[in-house]
Amino acid sequence: MKDNAISIRIIEATEIFRILPLIQKLGNYAVPEPILKERLLEMTQQNYECLGIFDAEVLIGTCGLWFQTRHYAGRSLEMDHVIIDDAYRGQGIGEIMVNFVTDYAKEKSCNWIELNSYVYNFPSHKFFYNQGFVAKGYHFVKEL
Repeated sequence: MKDNAISIRIIEATEIFRILPLIQKLGNYAVPEPILKERLLEMTQQNYECLGIFDAEVLIGTCGLWFQTRHYAGRSLEMDHVIIDDAYRGQGIGEIMVNFVTDYAKEKSCNWIELNSYVYNFPSHKFFYNQGFVAKGYHFVKEL
C-alpha cells in the first residue's frame, strides 16, 4: 500500500450506491440489494452522510455518519456501518479514518462521537478502545 494513494472523502448522495458491495459484505448479504438501495436513498434524506476510504479511486472502506442532537451530549455524530476491506486491515487505515471523522465532527460543531459495535466483535472493541472510545452502555433492540 502506498500511503499517498489512500484518501478519505465524503461520498455525494448521488453516488451512495458505491458503498453497496462493502455494506452487503458487512451484513453477510442478508438484506437483498433492492432493499439496501431503497434504504440508502432514504438515509441520504435524514441527516446522514457517508465517507469513503479510497486507494487511488478504488473504494476500500466506508463509514456512515449520522448527525443529531442528544440531550446528554449536545450535537453528536454517530459512526455507522464501519468497514474496511480485509486486504487493507492492520495497516493503520482505521486510525486514519477515526482521525478524519474526529476532525470532521469538530468542523460540524459536534461535542461527541458515538458508535455501536456488536457484542461478539471483539477486534472492533479493542480497536475503538485504542482510539480513545469508551463503553458507556448497551444497545438494545426489539424487532417488530
